[in-house]
Amino acid sequence: MPSTTAKPSNLPPRYSLPELALPAVLPTDAASLTALLHSVIAAHNDVKTQALNHMQHMMEQFMLARHRMFGASSEQSSSQGRLFDEAEVLAAGTDATQDMAPLVPHTKPDGKANTKPARGKRAPLPAELKRVDVVHDVPAAERTCPCGTPMVQIGEDVSEQLDLVPMQVRVLRHIRRRYGCPGSVHAPVTAALPPQPLPKSNASADLLAMLLVVKFIDGLPLARFEYVLARHGVTVSRQTLARWVIGAAGLLQPLLNLMRDALLEGPFLHVDETVVQVLKEPGKAPTSNSYMWVQTGGPPGRPVVVFDYDASRSGQVPVRLLHDYRGYVMTDGYSGYNELMRTDGIEQLVCWAHVRRRFVEAVKVQPKGKRGLADEAVAMIGKLYGVERDHKDATDEARLLARQIHSVPALAALRAWLDNTLPGVTPKSALGTALSYLRDYWPRLTRYTERGDLPIDNNRAENAIRPFVVGRKAWLFSDTVAGANASAVIYSVLETAKANGVEPYTWLRRVLRDLPAAKTVDDVDALLPWNIGAMGDNAHAAAADFLQ
Repeated sequence: MPSTTAKPSNLPPRYSLPELALPAVLPTDAASLTALLHSVIAAHNDVKTQALNHMQHMMEQFMLARHRMFGASSEQSSSQGRLFDEAEVLAAGTDATQDMAPLVPHTKPDGKANTKPARGKRAPLPAELKRVDVVHDVPAAERTCPCGTPMVQIGEDVSEQLDLVPMQVRVLRHIRRRYGCPGSVHAPVTAALPPQPLPKSNASADLLAMLLVVKFIDGLPLARFEYVLARHGVTVSRQTLARWVIGAAGLLQPLLNLMRDALLEGPFLHVDETVVQVLKEPGKAPTSNSYMWVQTGGPPGRPVVVFDYDASRSGQVPVRLLHDYRGYVMTDGYSGYNELMRTDGIEQLVCWAHVRRRFVEAVKVQPKGKRGLADEAVAMIGKLYGVERDHKDATDEARLLARQIHSVPALAALRAWLDNTLPGVTPKSALGTALSYLRDYWPRLTRYTERGDLPIDNNRAENAIRPFVVGRKAWLFSDTVAGANASAVIYSVLETAKANGVEPYTWLRRVLRDLPAAKTVDDVDALLPWNIGAMGDNAHAAAADFLQ
C-alpha cells in the first residue's frame, strides 16, 4: 500500500498529520495491526492538541483585543471618564466647597509672605502671581453717619478671584535710532538690533516659545494654531509656522548637545522607542513606520530626556546613539537592543513593568471570578514593587539593604514558582508566553538588586515618551525628515525642562531671547534647566512681566 497522509478536513493545513510510512503490505497479526492503529490515533491526537492550543491562543488574542478597544485602559482596571461628558463625570460627587480654587494670600497679616500650603490635594496658586486690585467703594451718599457726621475708613474686606488674560497678539516695533555728524563729515551711527532667534523672520522669541509649547506640550497641531492666530486677526500659514519650528530647533541644537553630554554622565540610562509616520521619508512608503527613540538619565539632580529620530528600528540605532556610554541600560525585551548589550562596559537591565503587564493580560483572559496562576504571579511581583514603594525616598544604601533583605528572597520564591509552573502551561497561551518571557530575561530582571540606585522598571522612559505619543494622536504624522528631527530636538529640551521642575514656557522664552547672543559654551550652559537659578529673576515674576 502506498504511503498516505491523514489530514483532517476541518483543520488548517498547518496542523496536517506528517506522512505515515505505512508498509506496502499490512500485517495480518492482531498485535502489529493494533500497534499501527495506535500510531495513527496518536498522530491524530497530536493534531487535535495543536488545534486546541491554537484555538485557545486565538480566543485569548480576541479577548485582549476587545479589552484594549472597549475595556479600562489601566492595569488596575480603573474606570476612566469619557471624553464627551468630562465635565459631568468630574463634577459628579462634588459639592459647592470645590467651587473655590486654592489661592495663597499675598501676605500674612504681619506682612510676611504666606508659605503655608492649602488643605486638600490641590496645590495652592503661587503667591507670586500678579494681583490686580479692583476697589469697590461705598457711594458718597451712603458715607454719612445717621448722627450727621462723615464716616471715615476703618478697614476693608478682601476676597480674591482667579482671573485669566487671553492670549494677546501684538506687534513689536524695533526702533533703531540713528545719529549723524552735524557737519555730515563722518558716517552716521545706528543703534544695533539685538541678535534675534530667527533673523530672517518676523517672529519674536516669545511667539516662538508659545508656538513650541502649544504644539509640543499641549499637542496642538500647527493647522489649529493657524486658526487660533486667525481669530486674533493675524494670518500666518501653517507652512510658515512649520519653517519657524524647524528654525527654532536649529537654534536649540547647541543646548541639546550639552544635555546629551549630561545624559551620558549618569550611572544608568532608560531607553525606549515608539513609532512615528513620516510622509516624505526617502526610500520608504508614506504609510510605513519610522521611530522616535528616547533616552532618559543624567547625573543625580540633573535629569535629562533626549529624543532621536531614525527611520529604522534596527539594533544599530541604539549602538549609534550610545556609542560613548558605559554603564547600566534599562530596556524592555526588544531584541534590537542585543547588539548594544554586546558592547564592553554596558550592562542590561530589563523592565519588570513589562513582565507584570504580560501577567495582567493573562489575568484578563481567565474566566471571570476565577483566580488563577497569573494572579499569583501578579501578587508576587507586587511584593517587589512594595519594597520599592516603601523605600522610594530612602538613600541608595538603605534601598540596597532593603532589596537584599526583602527583594532577593521574594525573587527566589518567584523563581521556584516559575520553574514549577512553566512545564504544565501551554507555551502559546497568554500565561505561557508571560512565563517564557520571565524565564528568558530572568538574569537581567534580577540585576537591579545589585545596587541601591538602579531602577526596577523602564517607567521613566515610558513616562518621558508619553507626551510624544499623546501629541501624535493630534498631529498624526510628520511631513518630512527635517520636521521629525526638529520635533526630536524640541521634545528633548522641553521634556528636560519639565523633568527639572522648570515651567517650560517661561524657561523657553528666556532661552530664545538669550541664546542668539550666546558666544561661548559657558553662555549656553547657563541656560540649561538646572542652571535656571543663575538667570536672576524669579520664574513666576518673569512670566508675569509678559502681561505688563
